[in-house]
Formats: sequence, structure tokens, C-alpha cells
Amino acid sequence: MTVWRLGRLVSLLGFFIPVVGTAAWFGRELIGPVLTGVLAGAVLLWQLLLLLLWPRLAWANFRYEVREHDLLVQSGVLFRRWSSVPLTRIQYVDTEQGPLERILGLAHLKVYTAAGMSADGSLPGLDLAEAQRLRDALSLRGSDDGV
Repeated sequence: MTVWRLGRLVSLLGFFIPVVGTAAWFGRELIGPVLTGVLAGAVLLWQLLLLLLWPRLAWANFRYEVREHDLLVQSGVLFRRWSSVPLTRIQYVDTEQGPLERILGLAHLKVYTAAGMSADGSLPGLDLAEAQRLRDALSLRGSDDGV
């Protein structure tokens, strides 16, 4: 949750505040300074609310399980997604770390199959040791080429 919150904070400081500030500056001539201030305040309040609540909701709705024949991943707050990745279809498994994840000792595990260009299974926010253990375990279990 910390990585998601910090990422959202960076987005808020680097994008939303400048955009809202610019819109407020130009909007005050069109709709008046009071209404512009209220709208700008509402947008920033909404973004702060999302910064505090959304990562907790996303984490509460995220689950994964390595079962006998597949990797099951559940995610999503408004729209739930359940992905079942058969272990025999796994082509390769990656671990990634962004700067915030490195600082916090976390990693993002991505599982790829031959079906597409993007990760078919994605496990964010894992402890680095757990991500490496899962990467190695899934790589070995998914090594059957089906021939």
C-alpha cells in the first residue's frame, strides 16, 4: 500500500496540482474566483481521498494462490478480475523493482505465457525474498512444454 500511496502522491504533486492550478488560474475569468476555488478544492480533496483510501481497497481485494495446476490471481476494486494461469503454459517469470520498491524491499512478480505480450499474472508488492522464491518455483513448475 505504501508504494501505491507514494506513487499516487507523486502523481498528485507532479500532475494534478499543476493542472488544477492552471485550470483555476484561467477558469477564474470564466466562472468567477469563488466557484473556481470551490471546484479546484473539490478536485484536490477527491484526489487526496483516493490517495488515502484506494490503495487500502485495492490491497484488501487482492489475493493470489499457487495451486497444483495453476496460479490464481484476484484483483480489482470496482471491477473484479480473476486470472487462472496454468503452470504448464508459463513461458517465463520476471521480478521487477522500481525505486520505491527497492527502498521498501518489495518486488513485482510478472508471469508470462505464450498467449500475449503483457503479463498474464501480476503480483505487486511482494517481499523481495518471496518474489524471488515464487519466481524460481513457478519457473520450475511451468517448465513442461506439453510435447
